[in-house]
This record gives sequence, C-alpha cells and structure tokens, in this order.
Amino acid sequence: MTKDELISEAFKAMENAYAPYSNYHVGACVETTDGKLFYGANIENASYGATICAERNAVFAAYSNGYRKEQIKALAIVSDGGRIAAPCGICRQVLCELVGQNMPIYLSNGKDEMMTCIEKLLPMQFGLEDVIR
Repeated sequence: MTKDELISEAFKAMENAYAPYSNYHVGACVETTDGKLFYGANIENASYGATICAERNAVFAAYSNGYRKEQIKALAIVSDGGRIAAPCGICRQVLCELVGQNMPIYLSNGKDEMMTCIEKLLPMQFGLEDVIR
C-alpha cells in the first residue's frame, strides 16, 4: 500500500471518531507486513481518562488480532485540526514499545503531511530494558 493510500484509509477511520467534548476528530490505520489493515478512531468519554486515542486504538486492534511489532509495517494518523496531528505523550510511550523504532509514521491533516518515526518522536524512551533487571 502506498503512503497516500494508507493516509486515505486513516481518514476513513476518522469518520468513526466520537469527539463530543473536543470536536477534534482523529483517525489511524496500521498496515501489517502481510497487507492487513487495522483502524482506530479517537473515542472520548466524560471521564477524560477513559478516552482512547486513534493510534492506540489501531495498534491495540492489531495486537488483539495476534500481530506484534515486527509485523507492523506502517502507521498513518490523521486529524481534522489546523495542524498536523502528532501522537500525545501516552501514545508515544505506547508506540515506543509496540511498533518498530524506525517504522514509518505518516501524519496528516488533509493539507499538510509529514513522515516520522517513534525514535524521533520520543527520544530517551523508557522501555522494557528499564524495568527488567
């Protein structure tokens, strides 16, 4: 799948966002090495801590279906905001453990886009090697 196709799939996922509080809609799409796609949208909750972001939703869907970081090829995250959507801090922490360090992460708001990776988004990560002695 091309970068543009993956971004387009993420915009389709964004249509399922539930954002009555922020009115900020986010969609994500994970592509696996065997070509499967897993979708996520942000789902808000009045108890804000119960909210889940689109990229965690998509990555967790892939993991729930038996995939692991070595099988995740790329991730697209899109929003309807004025700026390019970038993962929040919690999502960056989750991504540092569940996707490859240099796996492409495509970010877009429909006007602008960029490619990055979790290694750039979260330097000096706290991970498994920090908690196992």
